[in-house]
Amino acid sequence: MSIGFPEIDSTVHGPSRLSILTLLQVEGSVDFTTMKKTLSLADGVLGTHLRKLEETGYIACEKSFVGRRPKSTYQLTPTGKAALFQYIEAMQKLFTSVIETETDQDL
Repeated sequence: MSIGFPEIDSTVHGPSRLSILTLLQVEGSVDFTTMKKTLSLADGVLGTHLRKLEETGYIACEKSFVGRRPKSTYQLTPTGKAALFQYIEAMQKLFTSVIETETDQDL
């Protein structure tokens, strides 16, 4: 394995975005308020990351009203799911490479 990170998707790699994608993979559709509480992120921070993930097509947002209050619900798109699993696979390869290097050096 060459050293470098060409397989690491920088859109997924950030802790907040990875947390968002993981939450949506595990829970399915999640509304903004629930996501904010679950991930302990401020409104502005969460909104910024959600916008970036929407722009890349990794998540989709459905807006509705509950009574008079707006509600935004997010879900992982097929593209987002593929990106998440490609990221996980790339990180697993990286971890395996590092562990194998350490094991080889111990011999």
